Amino acid sequence: MGNKVSVVILNYNTRRFLERFLPSVLASQYENLEIVVADNASTDDSVEFLKEHYPTIRLIVLDQNYGFTGGYNRALKQIETDYYVLLNSDVEVHPEWLKPMMELIQSNPAIAAVQPKLLAEHKRTEFEYAGASGGYIDLYGFPFCRGRIFDSLETDHGQYNDNQQVFWASGAALLIKADVYHEIGGLDEDFFAHMEEIDLCWRLQNAGHQVWVCPESKIYHVGGGTLQKSNPRKTYYNFRNGLILLLKNLPKGKVFWVIMMRLILDHIAAYRFLFQGKTGDFKAIAAAHRHFILRLKYWKSKRQVVNGNQAYYSNQVLRSSIVKKHFIQKCRTFTEVFAKS
Repeated sequence: MGNKVSVVILNYNTRRFLERFLPSVLASQYENLEIVVADNASTDDSVEFLKEHYPTIRLIVLDQNYGFTGGYNRALKQIETDYYVLLNSDVEVHPEWLKPMMELIQSNPAIAAVQPKLLAEHKRTEFEYAGASGGYIDLYGFPFCRGRIFDSLETDHGQYNDNQQVFWASGAALLIKADVYHEIGGLDEDFFAHMEEIDLCWRLQNAGHQVWVCPESKIYHVGGGTLQKSNPRKTYYNFRNGLILLLKNLPKGKVFWVIMMRLILDHIAAYRFLFQGKTGDFKAIAAAHRHFILRLKYWKSKRQVVNGNQAYYSNQVLRSSIVKKHFIQKCRTFTEVFAKS
C-alpha cells in the first residue's frame, strides 16, 4: 500500500456544499485514502447530516470556530498520515484528481506542496479566482495567478497546462507533506482567514522547499462560500494580512521600503473604493492599517530566520508592480504581464 493521503475538509455552516460535493470526493480513486471532515463548530445541521448520511467518514468536531487557520491546525494534529490535502467544502473533484498530484510531489524531494488547476464550478471553461493555475506575487506582495489578474479571469484554453513551480498554492485544494507542514509551524492562526496559504508557501520556500501546480489534476470550485468577494470583513483581512505577510517574510533589506510602498498603494485602493461608493471597504482598509501599526512590534516578532530569503528573488516573483501592469498597462492575462516585463 502506498503513502497515506488524508483529504481534510474544514466545514463551517456549509451543509449545502457537503451534500452537493462530498459524493465526488468519496469517489476519489487512490489506494490509501482517508476522508476527514473537521467541523468548525457549525450552527447549521452539518454534523447531524454527516452522522446520518456518511457515518463512515471520520468526523472531527471542534469546540468553537477557529477560522480557516486555527481549524486546520487543530484538526491536522489529530490525523496521522503522510500527506494532507486541505480541501474546501465547495469543491467538485474528478475521481483520478489525486494521482497526478501525488506523482508530481513524489518525483522531486524538494517539492513540499502542490495544487491542482482550479476552474469555476459555475463556468467550467473559466479559471477560478482562488488559485487558477498557480499563484505568483509582485514586488509589493500583491498576489495574482496563471489565469487570474485581480478580478480578470481568463478562459482556460490549455495555455497553462504545464506543471510549473509557483510562488503559492491555493488553500482551496492544497496537497502538502504532513511532516513539513508541522516542521514549519502550520498555518499562522493570526491570519484567521485570507492570505494564510501565501504565508505558508512563502515560509516553505524560505525553508528550502518548492511549491508547484499540477494542471493535469483539475477541480471545480464555487468560491466565496464563507465570505463573498465584495465584503468589508474580507477586505479587512486581505489588507491587514497582506502587510503581516510582508513583515514576516521579506528579506531584511527590503522590509521598510516594500511596506512603505505597499501602504501607499493600499491608500490608493482605499480611495478608489470610496469613489465607487464602497464606504465599508474604505473603512476596512483604514482599520487594517490601524491594527497592523498598533501591533507592529508583535508582527515583527513573528519574523523567522530564513534560508537566504531566496523566495523573494525567485522567478515566481514579478520584478515589477502588478497594479501598474493591470491598471495602467492594461494587462489582462498572465502571459501579457510577463511579456511586458
